[in-house]
Amino acid sequence: MARDETLASQPVLSIAALDKRYGKTAVLNQLHLNVERGAIHGLVGLNGSGKTTTMECVLGMQPFQSGKLQVLGRHPSRLWQGRGDVVGIFDAPSLHPALTVRQALEHARLVCGHPVRTPAEVEDLLGIARYSNYKIRQLSLGNRRRTSIAHALIGQPEFIVLDEPFNGLDAGGVDDVLALIKKLNHEHGTTFLLSSHQLAYLENVCTHLAILHRGRIELSDHVDNLFHGRQARLDVSCDQANRASVLLAEMPGVSDITRTGDNDHAMLSMTLHALDAAAVNTALVLAGISVSGLEMRRPSLTQLFHDIVGTH
Repeated sequence: MARDETLASQPVLSIAALDKRYGKTAVLNQLHLNVERGAIHGLVGLNGSGKTTTMECVLGMQPFQSGKLQVLGRHPSRLWQGRGDVVGIFDAPSLHPALTVRQALEHARLVCGHPVRTPAEVEDLLGIARYSNYKIRQLSLGNRRRTSIAHALIGQPEFIVLDEPFNGLDAGGVDDVLALIKKLNHEHGTTFLLSSHQLAYLENVCTHLAILHRGRIELSDHVDNLFHGRQARLDVSCDQANRASVLLAEMPGVSDITRTGDNDHAMLSMTLHALDAAAVNTALVLAGISVSGLEMRRPSLTQLFHDIVGTH
């Protein structure tokens, strides 16, 4: 099998039994993580869990004591050989403040050596063409972040590492970054590893998620698989809440009923087991109870995260 075919069949990022210490303090402890080609893989964890350190090790910015780490088949110390096929963007944009946007992008073009996109193209892609002659220090935080991403895209990288990409952005800026990540992934097959403490944004964009706690990956899987077996909750708005509560409590497949509101109008929330919302609605209506609203709520990433982290 040719080398290119071999690499295409391997994970973009492969980490096995990685240990990282600062002095005697263990930061990463036997960490295992694979990021498949074409994935948008989110990394979540509490402050101090090791997210940024993991990313720094991936990009060759930090040495590690033991374990195995390969990015596109290379050790992090050899990433320079790819000339731009792996890039990282961290929370604090690090472009030189005295350069203009265009000068920063021209510098990226020269460093890359074989640019696929021109500075003008990435300015248009990121919506920063109007700021081409602005110095970096004159930009808002959101536009500095856009410029950092544009800087990374000059060489059309295969793998992009993003650390807290939504920090400092307003709602419009967040939407722009989410849309860009999806566009690069869908249209160019770009693989992403991104961390954020804003879990709702990751849930919106990620195909895979990993939960990092105390230096170890506690769970890593496709988003759809993470919630498999975790029961959805059904919210029912109805009258005659006292009767409804008794009736639902006697139904097989309904459990954990909670109630807010009075008897005349209440919200009943419950977990369903092998039963759907239509069956609950039918049972209530046949009993003469008026149902004004039904809403199914699947477990959120925030709930999943706290369930896992809270057990350790």
